Amino acid sequence: MDTILTLQTLPATYTIHRLTPDSQLPLAALTGSFYSLTQTQDEISLVCESTINVVSQKADPNWRALKVLGPLDFSLVGILAGLAQTLAAANISIFAISTYDTDYLLLNAAKLAAAQAVLRDAGYTVLAT
Repeated sequence: MDTILTLQTLPATYTIHRLTPDSQLPLAALTGSFYSLTQTQDEISLVCESTINVVSQKADPNWRALKVLGPLDFSLVGILAGLAQTLAAANISIFAISTYDTDYLLLNAAKLAAAQAVLRDAGYTVLAT
């Protein structure tokens, strides 16, 4: 991919929740500036700001988000793969979220500075909070 990507660090800290498929959706989680909700027949995955109290089956707190500035055209290939491979080579795991316009990478807050540095070294522009 020849497109130079810019990523924006979002200011909040997030928690990734797992709920059972028959759970009531916590409406408070849907009031934040960023949330992601995915339901399958096996689970509900919810990402929301850590300041929002959610009762869930499992919760993994302390995630930060990098937003790929877009919108990105659907014809672009390898955007998420390139980011994931760059971070995987540095032993940094991600939780990826894609939307109609762009992609978001969630990573452990303790790895944020290292991820930003690795991505910059790989030629990406990474804007701080």
